[in-house]
Amino acid sequence: MVLLAVVLWLALPRADAHVGSPDVFLEGKAGPYPLFIAIRPPLVIPGVAQVEIRTSAKDVSQVRIVPLPMTGAGAKFAPTPDLAERSKDDPQFFTGSLWMMTSGSWQVRVSVEGGQGKGELAVPVPALANKTERMQTGLAILLSILGLVLCAGAVSIAGAASREAKLEPGQQPTPEMRQRARRTMVLTALLVIAVLYLGNAWWTAEANSYGRIIYKPLRMDAALVGGSKLQLTLSDPGWLGRRVDDFVPDHNHLMHLYVIRLPEMERVWHLHPEMTASGVFTHDLPPMPAGSYALFADVVHESGLPETMVAEITLPAIAGKPLSGDDSAGSGHPLSQADPKNRTFVFEDGSKMIWERSSDTFPVKRAHAFRFRVEGPDGQPVPDMELYMGMLGHAAFVKRDRSVFAHVHPTGSVPMAALSLAQKSEADPHAGHHMHAMALPSEVTFPYGFPQPGDYRVFIQIRRSGKVQTAMFDTVVEDPNPPSPKTR
Repeated sequence: MVLLAVVLWLALPRADAHVGSPDVFLEGKAGPYPLFIAIRPPLVIPGVAQVEIRTSAKDVSQVRIVPLPMTGAGAKFAPTPDLAERSKDDPQFFTGSLWMMTSGSWQVRVSVEGGQGKGELAVPVPALANKTERMQTGLAILLSILGLVLCAGAVSIAGAASREAKLEPGQQPTPEMRQRARRTMVLTALLVIAVLYLGNAWWTAEANSYGRIIYKPLRMDAALVGGSKLQLTLSDPGWLGRRVDDFVPDHNHLMHLYVIRLPEMERVWHLHPEMTASGVFTHDLPPMPAGSYALFADVVHESGLPETMVAEITLPAIAGKPLSGDDSAGSGHPLSQADPKNRTFVFEDGSKMIWERSSDTFPVKRAHAFRFRVEGPDGQPVPDMELYMGMLGHAAFVKRDRSVFAHVHPTGSVPMAALSLAQKSEADPHAGHHMHAMALPSEVTFPYGFPQPGDYRVFIQIRRSGKVQTAMFDTVVEDPNPPSPKTR
């Protein structure tokens, strides 16, 4: 049985993580306490989520965390919260771990106590089984050998018992006894094989059952209809009975679509298709050159679960219609001319966006506050910043091979629709961002952490004097502790 379990465990398929960053980043307030929260959901369900919390408040006495379903009866009855552990080296940094038992849309409620009283903040967390864990090769070989020894031992013990159990001390077994022992060993071997067969059937059923909860993103098929209209058709490949028409508005749009020209990624469009039928979104394209394009579409289900769907499409030259509303476009240098050391992007009007960073590279899986400052041609902070869809800016972090795409806001990677659903009150999730235009700062910060090492392109969008401007930067993400060749 041990051998069978090992073989089947190794044979189980592994699912790739969905496009986007699996980790959750949020910058917000629990009452009067500013928090920077990073949550790393488990890749297998049930599994343990790792929680990191940093606060700029110096009077925090304790932080408690608890996981809850986003909706349903379970969201109303919280278990006893766990006490987050304060770092011995940094008293404003707390960590903890939480079990998430089922796949779906969860929240982590963070409760803070300190000199200014109590505060609470709920963080939406998609708990998605993205793979099955695989046993280490060395352990698998060891257990396989032990399994073979156990099976052979069971057959040998049964034969010895049949042959010698009734013998007096010193007496030798007769030919009849030896023959009976051989028959017993054959029957025992058949019994062991039957047990292994039944175990195989049980394990296969369990594996198939778990395979059904491994996350499968919505499928998106893209087509050009009528010469200039993009049509996106969504379908469910089979995962926990999702719908393709239960989306809720996020920044007043059901879908946020990034269209990136391939292979150089030198042009990008941020569009907002409308749902014209169940699971069907359409949008009149703006003027676009012929070529291949990568599509990344963000939606949020009414349960609070966000999803990113991907597709590619090859288009002819599109005459199209002018951009309108919140739709925007941007252009920059091609990837073949990428310079990870460059920290300044110059807009057409001569103003500049400056990426304030202390290094040309970033370590993988570490939370950062990415800060971008906007200056006029005279080097002074620009006075005409405006909100773009309720935020100071929007960012897209895209890995060069497109295996990672994350749409991030100044509050973090959490969609505002999900954040609003998670809060128990009806407070505006954009609180702190709806400021008078004259009071808007000339810089914007995005909390995020790169999930994989590699080369990335970062798109930053802001609005100034009614016009959306798009900056492009390149960076390299490194793994400070890469796996050795023996463990890869």
